[in-house]
Amino acid sequence: MAEAEETKEEAPKKKSKMPLILGLVLALAGGGGGFYAVSSGLILGDDSHVSDEMADDGEMITDMPDVAFIPIEPLVISLGEGSNSRHLRFRAQIEVRSSHQHEVERLMPRVVDVLNNYLRALDSKDFEDRNILVRIRAQMLRRIQIVTGGGRVKDLLIMEFVLN
Repeated sequence: MAEAEETKEEAPKKKSKMPLILGLVLALAGGGGGFYAVSSGLILGDDSHVSDEMADDGEMITDMPDVAFIPIEPLVISLGEGSNSRHLRFRAQIEVRSSHQHEVERLMPRVVDVLNNYLRALDSKDFEDRNILVRIRAQMLRRIQIVTGGGRVKDLLIMEFVLN
């Protein structure tokens, strides 16, 4: 019985804090090593040091893409009944290579006709969709490329798309 009382009076031994300290030191070392590896480009191949070197040299990029922008005359399309809006105001520009600018300008009446017909064919429900502009842009670009032919048109830039 005396032994039982002695064991109750003895405090339990405290656990060592060495694993906690060792884990903390290893975590800090791993975090620092990971940061260095990513920032120096050893991991994930960051090319920011290349652009930093170019900025330090003071070199300016002088080559501009060989493009021209051809404005399309603004279109006002009256929408059918059943829509909240009555008119669509559309204005865009066509991106072409400079060498094809005059060829595409000669075909502008056809381009305007194709765009006008396409926009009039749209249903008023189509304009309620949030992604309508992306889809319309892709459809119009494809139609313009067919009219102008031969890869002359690179892109269609929508400058104004207003429903009122």
